[in-house]
Amino acid sequence: MDLHTRYPGLDDLRKRAEQRIPRFVFEYLDSGTGLEATTHRNATKLQEVQFHPSILHGPQTPDLTTSLLGLDYALPFGIAPVGMSGLIWPNAERLLAAEAARANIPFCLSTVASQTPEHVAPVLGDNAWFQLYPPKDEAVLKDIVKRVKAAGFKALALTVDVPVASRRERQTRSGLTQPPRFTPRILAQTALRPAWALGIAREGQPRMRLLDNYIKDMRNLPSTEHIGYLLRTSPDISYVRRVRDAWDGPLILKGVMDARQISGLEEEGIDALWVSNHAGRQFDGAPASIDALPQIRAATSLPLIFDSGIGGGLDVLRALALGADFVMMGRAWHYALGALGEKGPAHLTDMFTKDIISNLGQIGVEHLADLPARLVAQ
Repeated sequence: MDLHTRYPGLDDLRKRAEQRIPRFVFEYLDSGTGLEATTHRNATKLQEVQFHPSILHGPQTPDLTTSLLGLDYALPFGIAPVGMSGLIWPNAERLLAAEAARANIPFCLSTVASQTPEHVAPVLGDNAWFQLYPPKDEAVLKDIVKRVKAAGFKALALTVDVPVASRRERQTRSGLTQPPRFTPRILAQTALRPAWALGIAREGQPRMRLLDNYIKDMRNLPSTEHIGYLLRTSPDISYVRRVRDAWDGPLILKGVMDARQISGLEEEGIDALWVSNHAGRQFDGAPASIDALPQIRAATSLPLIFDSGIGGGLDVLRALALGADFVMMGRAWHYALGALGEKGPAHLTDMFTKDIISNLGQIGVEHLADLPARLVAQ
């Protein structure tokens, strides 16, 4: 059966992923923090953004190509970092990096991925970014930056919205610890998901391999306070300057939500801002990312990357219309992996592309830059 017939939307992939990966893994992927109000707010507020439908505009040929940070991409969306991707689906980081290279979209690897930059390097295209959680040790910072550069990553996204560990109650209730411990409860869940279990057996127990060289104390921590918290610090502007000195490529500041806090960042050498509330996984009292986007757009001329709450191609267009230059997604790609394994990422790319083209036809827009003119005034 054609995948578009069986899995026409993201929610279909989510439901199938829930059936194929262990419960503790699905809770890790799917959960937010607190009562998950921010997670739900992200989606609800995106759905409130409306466009005027168009008539009598004749046949169209939409152009989805997008330029960002000196590179041209085939599509206006890419693959955001998710920690411990390899826990969600075996070999996830390489599968996602390979799809990004094939589709000519960006792929961003997390500091707390289950594979190292060197392991992913052979399948990277020219569109790879690295997401940096800020290590407090200067030598560790410089070594990670050196390794990332040597592996072929072109842009660095410094995450600034995780000053402390969040409290993800659903994730904690699932029994997940860091590093994962296969307790009887976890083993029972694993036994019900043979495809996932066989893949994990083949790839090895997921762990944050990049950190192996830097952290010898592999104590068990709560699921939300993983081993990376032994390494990192809460950055300030002087830390941003140190990263800028260490990295000579494009530098993105990830986790920006308040337009009042971005003054002067361009002068500090920041090349782009990433508007994100961590998809509701960090702070349950945050506004929806889409609500913060227009104010940030008005306050800066820097390129803006957007994530949080994206549920389909129409949401991508909503973010672009309100000021984003590019859209990234994390959970969506992992639902696709959980649902379809190695076939999942390509299906998601195709699904979102078709959805974007369909909605552009309804709006009467061929070029993404013309989207704001079709917005319904709020």
